[in-house]
Amino acid sequence: MKIKYNQKFLEQIESIFSTIEYQVRYEKGNFHAGYCLLIGQKIIVVNKYFTLEGRINALIDILKKIDIPQEVIEQPENDWLKALKPIQNVLPLE
Repeated sequence: MKIKYNQKFLEQIESIFSTIEYQVRYEKGNFHAGYCLLIGQKIIVVNKYFTLEGRINALIDILKKIDIPQEVIEQPENDWLKALKPIQNVLPLE
Protein backbone atom coordinates (compact mmCIF):
# COMPACT_ATOMS: atom_id res chain seq x y z
CA MET A 1 0.00 0.00 0.00
CA LYS A 2 1.34 3.40 -0.94
CA ILE A 3 1.04 6.04 1.75
CA LYS A 4 -0.16 9.48 0.72
CA TYR A 5 1.22 12.06 3.09
CA ASN A 6 -1.60 14.59 3.07
CA GLN A 7 -4.12 15.99 5.52
CA LYS A 8 -6.93 13.73 4.29
CA PHE A 9 -4.86 10.59 4.99
CA LEU A 10 -4.05 11.87 8.48
CA GLU A 11 -7.76 12.47 9.10
CA GLN A 12 -8.56 8.90 7.97
CA ILE A 13 -6.10 7.50 10.49
CA GLU A 14 -7.46 9.77 13.22
CA SER A 15 -11.02 8.60 12.42
CA ILE A 16 -9.97 4.98 12.95
CA PHE A 17 -8.65 5.88 16.40
CA SER A 18 -11.86 7.76 17.11
CA THR A 19 -13.90 4.70 16.09
CA ILE A 20 -12.04 2.50 18.57
CA GLU A 21 -12.39 5.23 21.23
CA TYR A 22 -8.77 6.40 21.35
CA GLN A 23 -8.11 10.10 21.79
CA VAL A 24 -5.31 11.50 19.62
CA ARG A 25 -3.61 14.61 20.98
CA TYR A 26 -0.71 16.64 19.65
CA GLU A 27 1.36 17.97 22.53
CA LYS A 28 4.93 18.93 23.24
CA GLY A 29 6.91 16.59 25.42
CA ASN A 30 10.05 14.56 25.86
CA PHE A 31 9.21 11.52 23.71
CA HIS A 32 11.92 9.08 22.71
CA ALA A 33 10.02 7.77 19.68
CA GLY A 34 7.95 10.88 19.00
CA TYR A 35 4.80 9.61 20.65
CA CYS A 36 3.42 8.22 23.88
CA LEU A 37 0.67 5.60 24.06
CA LEU A 38 -1.31 5.52 27.31
CA ILE A 39 -3.02 2.16 26.94
CA GLY A 40 -5.04 2.20 30.16
CA GLN A 41 -6.59 5.54 29.25
CA LYS A 42 -6.75 5.07 25.45
CA ILE A 43 -4.88 8.31 24.84
CA ILE A 44 -2.23 8.80 22.17
CA VAL A 45 0.06 11.80 22.48
CA VAL A 46 2.11 12.69 19.40
CA ASN A 47 4.84 15.31 19.34
CA LYS A 48 3.15 18.49 18.12
CA TYR A 49 6.33 19.65 16.36
CA PHE A 50 6.25 16.69 13.97
CA THR A 51 5.65 17.40 10.32
CA LEU A 52 2.57 15.95 8.65
CA GLU A 53 4.67 13.00 7.48
CA GLY A 54 5.99 12.42 11.00
CA ARG A 55 2.50 12.47 12.49
CA ILE A 56 1.22 9.97 9.94
CA ASN A 57 4.20 7.67 10.49
CA ALA A 58 3.77 7.80 14.29
CA LEU A 59 0.07 6.97 14.07
CA ILE A 60 0.69 4.11 11.64
CA ASP A 61 3.30 2.71 14.00
CA ILE A 62 0.78 2.82 16.84
CA LEU A 63 -1.94 1.18 14.70
CA LYS A 64 0.38 -1.78 14.19
CA LYS A 65 0.89 -2.21 17.93
CA ILE A 66 -2.69 -2.16 19.19
CA ASP A 67 -5.45 -4.71 18.77
CA ILE A 68 -8.35 -3.37 16.77
CA PRO A 69 -11.67 -5.23 17.07
CA GLN A 70 -12.80 -6.31 13.59
CA GLU A 71 -16.50 -5.86 14.37
CA VAL A 72 -16.11 -2.17 15.24
CA ILE A 73 -14.39 -1.13 12.02
CA GLU A 74 -16.41 -0.85 8.80
CA GLN A 75 -15.36 -2.92 5.78
CA PRO A 76 -13.53 -0.21 3.75
CA GLU A 77 -11.46 0.78 6.78
CA ASN A 78 -10.89 -2.88 7.65
CA ASP A 79 -9.46 -3.58 4.18
CA TRP A 80 -7.34 -0.46 4.48
CA LEU A 81 -5.98 -1.61 7.85
CA LYS A 82 -5.12 -5.07 6.51
CA ALA A 83 -3.11 -3.45 3.72
CA LEU A 84 -1.41 -1.17 6.25
CA LYS A 85 -0.23 -3.89 8.65
CA PRO A 86 2.58 -5.32 6.44
CA ILE A 87 4.29 -1.91 6.08
CA GLN A 88 7.60 -1.92 7.90
CA ASN A 89 8.12 0.27 10.96
CA VAL A 90 8.73 3.78 9.74
CA LEU A 91 9.94 5.33 12.99
CA PRO A 92 13.04 4.14 14.83
CA LEU A 93 12.20 2.80 18.27
CA GLU A 94 14.71 4.11 20.78
